[in-house]
Amino acid sequence: MKKTHLVSGGCGFVGRNMVKRLYATTEDRIVFVDDLSVGTHPSTWLDAEMGETSGNATFFGESNRLIFIQQDFRETLRDLADTPKYFKDRFGIELERFSDVFHFAAIVGGRAKIDGDPMMVALDLAIDAEFFFWICRHQPERVLYPSSSAAYPVDLQTESDAIALKESDINFKRMGQPDMTYGWSKLTGEYLAHIAATYYNVSVTCIRPFSGYGEDQDLTYPIPAIAARAARKEDPFEVWGSGHQGRDFVHIDDVLDCILLAMDHIHDGTAINIGMGRLTSFREIIGIFTEFAGYNPEIKQLLDKPVGVHSRYCNMDFVKEKLGWEAKISLREGLRRVYDKAVENN
Repeated sequence: MKKTHLVSGGCGFVGRNMVKRLYATTEDRIVFVDDLSVGTHPSTWLDAEMGETSGNATFFGESNRLIFIQQDFRETLRDLADTPKYFKDRFGIELERFSDVFHFAAIVGGRAKIDGDPMMVALDLAIDAEFFFWICRHQPERVLYPSSSAAYPVDLQTESDAIALKESDINFKRMGQPDMTYGWSKLTGEYLAHIAATYYNVSVTCIRPFSGYGEDQDLTYPIPAIAARAARKEDPFEVWGSGHQGRDFVHIDDVLDCILLAMDHIHDGTAINIGMGRLTSFREIIGIFTEFAGYNPEIKQLLDKPVGVHSRYCNMDFVKEKLGWEAKISLREGLRRVYDKAVENN
């Protein structure tokens, strides 16, 4: 019987890239759910023919093996819980259980969203609570829970005390202060993942991606936004804060590679870092993009803008030792891809 995977938040940045990867590399059926509050409709990014529409579901691809359901993922979870044969009754699809479940549904955005509307971001707690309740009863073959580097204690990410963050820097017996409600929600999700694995025997992999970026990322995120302004040759070039704050930038293709490898090897809810293990300031990012654009602008600091922690980057030793994995796409290569797309879109 054909495998069926489920991707929540399947039209957001990471979700749609995972949907495209699964479609290109497997013959499996992929169900993806998104309310499009942030994500974009799959007709704008899927390289697959759109088929028929049935209510809030649209089919794509050969054999209709892509099924997009447009609704709040919590509503989908309730449908699945209330009607065990939901997919047979609705679509005529025999489905005992999902194979891989990728849970990307979340309320998230750039720094302005995390700092500017923290109670909205706290709704992720509600999404995750219903998700973990469902997987403990449905028992899918494997589950991916994306935590975040925001779960790490903020006192390890200051200008004077920045360190390469190790997985062991999060200790549920001696808790540090994570980054705003987004960090708290992801930390709670990690704990629920541990409970699901330990008490309900669900195979769960947790990841803590650092600053993922890619060519199709929304302009509310810094890398594509900076690339677009460099492509327009902005001068003076505005930067939030001093621009000396730094992050660990990793390309989305590397993130997906690491996710799929980790799911083959980690089943007990253990969380792993995904990053380059390198701290890069926003001024360095601006310098690379403006070099691509062929000019040297004045930097204008916007000191009233939210900037978050000063320095956030990861130690990748555990992942290298356990999985033998490290990122393949250099920062310069990845930024070149983003810049070329920005020029194309200008």
